[in-house]
Amino acid sequence: MKKTLFLLLCSFLLAATAHSRELIDQIGRKVEFVEPLMRVVSLAPSLTETSFEVGGGAALVGATRFATFPEAAARLPRVGTYVALDIEKIVSLRPQLCLAIRDGNSKASVERLESLGIPVYVFDPKSLEDVVDTVSRLGDIYRTEAASSALASGYYQRLKRVDKQLEGTKERPRVFFQIDSQPIISAGGDTFLNQLLVRAGSVNLAADRTGYPRYSWEELLGLMPDVVLLASMGGGYSDQELRSLWQVWPQIPAVRNQRLHVVDADLFDRPSPRLIDALEHLVGLLHPKLTGVQ
Repeated sequence: MKKTLFLLLCSFLLAATAHSRELIDQIGRKVEFVEPLMRVVSLAPSLTETSFEVGGGAALVGATRFATFPEAAARLPRVGTYVALDIEKIVSLRPQLCLAIRDGNSKASVERLESLGIPVYVFDPKSLEDVVDTVSRLGDIYRTEAASSALASGYYQRLKRVDKQLEGTKERPRVFFQIDSQPIISAGGDTFLNQLLVRAGSVNLAADRTGYPRYSWEELLGLMPDVVLLASMGGGYSDQELRSLWQVWPQIPAVRNQRLHVVDADLFDRPSPRLIDALEHLVGLLHPKLTGVQ
């Protein structure tokens, strides 16, 4: 009885102090939601990760299947994958706000949630600066502006440091980033991974395509990359298995010169602040002669 009265009192106090707030999301849409913000569902691993980063993790009540970083994220209720959302589960969590990402969450899912009265704030990071902007925006959403501002400032400084390191080299290795192996998939010119490769001082051999194109071995032999970055977004492959698929083609410069590098898919496949860690690591792989790189 006492617990019921306590919950009723909390609900009354929340209702009494609640007010509406309107923000403009990263694609220019007006999003109105009720504060104080206590129930948020994240629809992408990167947004879950960054929510915890800026101090908003306590408000999260749901996340997508592969949101496993930090550890606390793995304990949240699951709402499907970011490409196949469980709308019914999301509704059952009674969110005040959902956080969506344009490159992954379908427009139909966003519109369906909004038709059910659930506000959706959409992010669309296309560059590393946009990723840092996501940090600032999430700090604004969660009212943790001081923490997010300090984080964003540090990230911008690290980006400037990388740019300065690369001023001393004209070398631009031709890179093929294999983000999955069966089939072989890379990242086109309109993706944040392309921005990452360019920022790290390389030429993305998939930049003439859009989205996440598939490649045949005939096409790859025509590209002849200097460096191959190997990841397995779907998992299930050892480092040696990823390399062995390429090692049967010694005529490819990356194979001949032993520049097949296996990278951590979780570090590279989501537009979170850890992409800056990925950038620093990538500069070290692509430009090993530079001093002061990771």
